[in-house]
Amino acid sequence: MTERGAPPPQPGCEPHLVEHFSQGERVFDGRLLQVRRDTITLSTGEPATREYIVHPGAVMVVPLLDDGRLVMERQFRYPLGRVLIEFPAGKLDPGESVLACAQRELAEETGYRAAEWARAGLIHNACAYSTEGIELWFARGLSLGERQLDHGEHIDLLLLGVAELDALAARGEITDAKTLIGLQWLQRWQAGAWQLAWQATA
Repeated sequence: MTERGAPPPQPGCEPHLVEHFSQGERVFDGRLLQVRRDTITLSTGEPATREYIVHPGAVMVVPLLDDGRLVMERQFRYPLGRVLIEFPAGKLDPGESVLACAQRELAEETGYRAAEWARAGLIHNACAYSTEGIELWFARGLSLGERQLDHGEHIDLLLLGVAELDALAARGEITDAKTLIGLQWLQRWQAGAWQLAWQATA
C-alpha cells in the first residue's frame, strides 16, 4: 500500500457521489508522469478500482499581439501521430508558481515576453484518468526576444487573427481541448461577457 495520489474529497461534495481511498500502488514512475492503481470504496460500501495518471500540473498562455493577432504553435504530438495547432503551454516545475511557469514557457517556446498578465481560470482536461489541471493565462504587451527550446523540442510559430483561429476551429482543424477553451475565453472576454484582471509584470 502507498500514499494516495489523488486529492481527498472536497468539503461539500454530495455524499452519495464521493469515492474514498482505501489502498493503492504505483504502477509506473516516469520522468514526467506517475501511473497509479487505487482501490476505492463507493458510497454503497462496495470496492472499485481506479487507474489514473498523476501529473504535476501545467499552464497555457493566450498571447495577444498589439495588432490583435495571436501567437500560436504548431508541433508534432507523438501519441496522435499528427501536428496540432495550440497555444503555448507547459508543465509546472517543482516549487514553481503558475505565473512564473506561464512567463517561462512563453519565453522559452516563443521568445515573447509580456508586460501584462491575467489569469483566466483552471481547467481539467482529462478528469476521468488524470490529476492534471491547466491554469489558463492571458498575456499582452508582448516584446520579442530569443527562444530557448528544450532539447528535442521542435515548434513552428504562426500568427493568427481571432477570426482565422475561429474558422479553423469551426472546420474541426483545432482539436486541442485547452486551445479551444482558450479561444472561447478570448471571445467571451472580447465580447465583454467574461472579465480578466490584468497585472503588470515586475
